[in-house]
Amino acid sequence: MLIPKKVTDRIVSTVAQFQKVLQNAKDRDVNESDTVLIISDILAQVFGFDKYSEVTSEFAIRGTYCDLAIKLDSKVEYLLEAKAIGIDLKESHLRQAVDYGANHGIAYIVLSNGVWWQIHKIRFEQPISSQKICEFNFLELNPRKTDDQEKLFLLSKEGLQRKAITEYHDHVEVVNRFMISAVLQGDPVVDLVRKELRKVSDGLRIDPEEIRVVIQSEVLKRDVIEGEEAIQAMSKIRRAMARAQRKQQKPEEQSNTSSDELSSLSNAPLPDQSAIATDNQPEAASIA
Repeated sequence: MLIPKKVTDRIVSTVAQFQKVLQNAKDRDVNESDTVLIISDILAQVFGFDKYSEVTSEFAIRGTYCDLAIKLDSKVEYLLEAKAIGIDLKESHLRQAVDYGANHGIAYIVLSNGVWWQIHKIRFEQPISSQKICEFNFLELNPRKTDDQEKLFLLSKEGLQRKAITEYHDHVEVVNRFMISAVLQGDPVVDLVRKELRKVSDGLRIDPEEIRVVIQSEVLKRDVIEGEEAIQAMSKIRRAMARAQRKQQKPEEQSNTSSDELSSLSNAPLPDQSAIATDNQPEAASIA
């Protein structure tokens, strides 16, 4: 992530200052209104927004209000729901903020109590849901550390202008334990493992499904194989394989391949879940 020098300079010069402000506010257990004032100053001095034209308080959405809305060129880029500095961020706070965003078509929600900052992406589906894509503790940031600078850049004015948060979300969507787990269970990886194992014992007969079962039951953890996120990851990998197959085919082969065949590939059944380890079996360390 390429961060402009003026942004890194601003981060280095302001973060330590607000860490002192936040620690003092936390020690005094200030209320929500005072916390919002501090957050507004952070948005201006750390993130680079004009506090009077680009940070709007009490943004009305269908008769309800969100604490802060961040606007660029009159477009709301993200909503920020603030809580008092001494209050832990909870699922109920997120639901309220997601309702705000979903009702107005705003994709990103930030939940903060000044110390903890969470960035969530709304999934406009039925039912409406959200995905946490980043979280950080402001008091623990090292303003000279690249990783921490990148987290702050996501919410900065310059970051929004460069679509940094969208790119980061796309990265999170692909590089995660569920997607890697799905790749490891796919035919290309199973075939590669089978090929390498046969080198160990020349002529050994190995069934690909035998390898897949070992991967599912003894290599991967259950939480990356089961559940909605695991199913979605497997679906994405199947669709990607179908697209790759279409690209590799010659034009005449593409015309001879029926849409039903491609649909069959992209909607192939998930691996047999009955082979996954039970709770009574030892669980190997995850590699995803």
